[in-house]
Amino acid sequence: MLWTSNKKYQPLPFSKEKDLEKAIRIVEADLFGTDRIYLDPKKKIGAAGKTNNIPDGYLIDLSSTRKPILYVVENELSQHNYLKHIAVQILEFSLSFESSPHTVKAIVKDALSKDKDKWDKCESFAQKNGFDNVDFLLESMIFGKDKFRALVIIDECVEELETVLVSRFKFPVEILTLEQYADGKDTAYRFNPFLADVSADLSDAGQGRLDLSEIDTIVVPAREEGFQEVFLGENKWYSIRIHSSMISQIKYLAVYQVAPISAITHIAPVERIEPWKDSGKYAVIFSDSATKLETPISLVSKGRVKAPQSLRYTSKARLDGAVTLDQVF
Repeated sequence: MLWTSNKKYQPLPFSKEKDLEKAIRIVEADLFGTDRIYLDPKKKIGAAGKTNNIPDGYLIDLSSTRKPILYVVENELSQHNYLKHIAVQILEFSLSFESSPHTVKAIVKDALSKDKDKWDKCESFAQKNGFDNVDFLLESMIFGKDKFRALVIIDECVEELETVLVSRFKFPVEILTLEQYADGKDTAYRFNPFLADVSADLSDAGQGRLDLSEIDTIVVPAREEGFQEVFLGENKWYSIRIHSSMISQIKYLAVYQVAPISAITHIAPVERIEPWKDSGKYAVIFSDSATKLETPISLVSKGRVKAPQSLRYTSKARLDGAVTLDQVF
């Protein structure tokens, strides 16, 4: 239930996939953010004689001025079998995408050309950030090695589904949950905006706003026992949630020791990030022992940044120049 002083909203499950897609269109500006463009041309991709299928949509992510990204979108209802349907569909999308980049580009370009506002947004981004034109911008997102990324939008995501989608593929898969509620007259939607937690960590922090592509460090909170036994004793940290689309960028893991220390005290180089058991979470393995910072990066009493309660994203360059957490996030 969603409760307000005036209304009580009860869950209203989507009965058909097209109802979910309609809801995505209603909330897309807030679901994806102003720096992303959602398209749903519903056209077949894949080379002749190879795997062919029709993605539900594409998401052009322009939140990084240096590294724009294209996601292939699959909209699904949780009632579908995630092993026989959703996971297989995502795998087939990856094969079709890799075998027919020219087709993907043509479909996305055609969809953009039918929406002047979205075309103009891409054109303006391209000209301002050194991509010359929309053609070159699309090619930078589609052509080349390891370009495929998937986004699954679903009405309910159980942990087992997350494990299958996030931990069993070598390419990044992001998951967005969109739920529907109603009070008889009005409809409400519940969701966490796409990569909202990452975007929040890109703030100015007194050192200029980070570009998404500059993120190379994760900061995790740790209690004394786990810090000594795992972080220092085993040269690893595990059972943490990381956006799969960010994994390839992560080069360092820093630890924030909770109260009474209340500071980032150590940083370790990352060798690899791998699935942690069957949990949809990850383990971060260090390539070397952690280094103790000469000056801990402290939490400021009544400062802008609160004590980290979960994983946060930043850059090694920011850490190197920081004295307080207010300068990190």
